[in-house]
Amino acid sequence: MNVRYRVELSQTEHEELTGMLSGGKHAARKLKRAQILLAADGGAGDEDIALNVGVGGSTVYRTKRRFVEGNLEAALSEEPRPGAARKLSGKEEALLVATACSTPPEGRARWTLELLAGAMVGLTEHAGLSRETVRRRLAENHLKPWRKDMWCIPQVDGSYVARMEDLLDLYAEAPDPKRPVVCFDESPTQLIGEVRQPIPARPSQLERYDCEYKRNGTVNLFVFLDAHRPWRKVKVTEQRAACDFAQCMRELVDIHYPKAQQIRVVLDNLSTHSPGALYEAFPAPEAHRLLRRLEFHYTPKHASWLNMVEIEIGVLRGQCLDRRIGDRKRLVAQIAAWERQRNAARAKVKWMFTTERARSKLARAYPNTGKES
Repeated sequence: MNVRYRVELSQTEHEELTGMLSGGKHAARKLKRAQILLAADGGAGDEDIALNVGVGGSTVYRTKRRFVEGNLEAALSEEPRPGAARKLSGKEEALLVATACSTPPEGRARWTLELLAGAMVGLTEHAGLSRETVRRRLAENHLKPWRKDMWCIPQVDGSYVARMEDLLDLYAEAPDPKRPVVCFDESPTQLIGEVRQPIPARPSQLERYDCEYKRNGTVNLFVFLDAHRPWRKVKVTEQRAACDFAQCMRELVDIHYPKAQQIRVVLDNLSTHSPGALYEAFPAPEAHRLLRRLEFHYTPKHASWLNMVEIEIGVLRGQCLDRRIGDRKRLVAQIAAWERQRNAARAKVKWMFTTERARSKLARAYPNTGKES
């Protein structure tokens, strides 16, 4: 390809391209064109530019040509690409989106691509519409009407805010061995066994396992996490009754933190997570002794995300439990190994949400916001 176009940037154009490459968000193609122009202005040849920028020689040629015949904007912008016109007009796209957000037809639980394509044929003059056209237009509008997301809507009132800020203040404190902050929660886990032995992986072949499995019951995991120290403890139990919770609290006081004056425990609102559970499990003097060393701090209702241990439970499931483990003995051994490795690595949860951020991000949800004190 003959070199017919010479790029000579002005000082302003050079600064604009340099600034584009040094920061900001731009499309990858646009940044490559800026690199081509700067390299060409510096006297580099087309082959060197193509090699260094990682593009074809035709891309270098077209970019230089559009700059010389047009201007900087023409060289950086995307040329119209050949192809068929969009099947749906702007108004028809809006109609598709409105239809996807409406109630599905009688007798159907949700909209599907086929149902939407059929509905659009009836609502417009199109003789037919492919499900791929429908899918692409919905994807552009971030819609998937066949999917649903279940979540609990919290009532953000004074009680919610008070509990939230109480926990955030605990997390923001400096570590105090005499008054540690321990996050606590529980999580059920199924024991899933293999019906047939898996075939191990080997070169050019993935590990293979049978789709059939057997369910060997469930166990419960009680998980402790120190909010300020790289320490966690997982206890496997058969159930999660009030007496099991009470036993966990006694171990927390007598085994895990025997020298602490007071242990601040962050936990959710389960009925078993109460001081009364200790009086149900132990004689009154023993329950009283333990509760004098414990201070419970509850998350707001429907806000378990404020309990730091939820993050650690997710790590446990991703790193250790994301497989089939069929018996309790093996599960206990595997969790213990994970726990030792995680503690030895001094892994901690990096909590970024503070009281100041909460007041900024949730300002509208705070009661009495804007009222004079």
